[in-house]
Amino acid sequence: MPAKRSPARRPTMKDIALRAGVSESAVSFALNDRPGVSEVTRDRVRRVAEQLGWRPSTAARALSGEGAATVGLVVARPADTLGVDSFFLQLISGIQEVLAERHLGLLFQVVEDVEAECAVYRRWWAEHRVDGVLVVDPRTADPRPALLDELGLPAVVIGGVPDAEHPGMSTVWADDAGAMASVVDELYALGHRRIVHIAGLPGLAHTERRIRTLRAEAERRGLTEVRSVTTDYSDAEGAAVTRRVMEGDTPPTALVYDNDVMAVAGVAAAGELGFSVPGDISVVAWEDSPLCRMVKPWLSALSRDTVQFGRTAAQELTALLDGGPSRTVQVPLPGLIERDSTGAARGAEMGAGGGN
Repeated sequence: MPAKRSPARRPTMKDIALRAGVSESAVSFALNDRPGVSEVTRDRVRRVAEQLGWRPSTAARALSGEGAATVGLVVARPADTLGVDSFFLQLISGIQEVLAERHLGLLFQVVEDVEAECAVYRRWWAEHRVDGVLVVDPRTADPRPALLDELGLPAVVIGGVPDAEHPGMSTVWADDAGAMASVVDELYALGHRRIVHIAGLPGLAHTERRIRTLRAEAERRGLTEVRSVTTDYSDAEGAAVTRRVMEGDTPPTALVYDNDVMAVAGVAAAGELGFSVPGDISVVAWEDSPLCRMVKPWLSALSRDTVQFGRTAAQELTALLDGGPSRTVQVPLPGLIERDSTGAARGAEMGAGGGN
């Protein structure tokens, strides 16, 4: 009987680095279109990879039966709020673009809470269902990073902040504090001194950052009638909270909503109570979308490239799967697009201070 041949060893990033005369990190940056190497180095690394017949490790592992060629995404939010949430739809679109290019699947699941989400990670790990995960909605007290460290699952946290305790986990984050400060600056310049932030879910890290920033900006200016109210992101709660704050003894002159759906519902609720926008109340939506331009008046909104946000997160995860180092990436600061829903506070003197 002829001797059984050993399978050929697949080329690795280390092989490419040795042949190209660069570091393994430079190889990872070059093959994943990440900044950090020159175009000359990028071209040389790609030529060497082609010569060696290198393919992304996730695809190779899938062909050998060792990997799933799939990444996971679990969302712990009320299912009925996701169907109308433009942020998640655009985020997943960006993620899917990158995964499709790499022939990777996306395993998506909606659960009730973080405890259920952790159970899903354990099950996926035990069943070898995914090669890595994308983690959304970081919490202020979040058990997921430690669990993923324990399981050894590569992960990218979307919307978190740099965390020295989990150096093996990449983070893609947005400056929510800076964005809230810019909104307060604009409303204050328009004479608004009574501002209510109709926020999203309590306990989410980005919700808490926005609340803290609003409070700090109010204290800095000596404003006493500025506050946040948390919701479940739904149009129903957005409208209900709007009615409640507008029916108070001293209704606000400006409302900042944590998504576009609540902002649209809030405009309708304010109108039902006899308040005009922006004559009586100015409105800002945190996420810009076509929905903000389908109502009258058009809504002022914070705009960012959410599809690119998703692409960036997926690129960072595929880089980890290919053996690259973890990184912290900050996406551009959302910019405020001023439309017809914001205007000067009634009776305000521009630049005046005080709490009224």
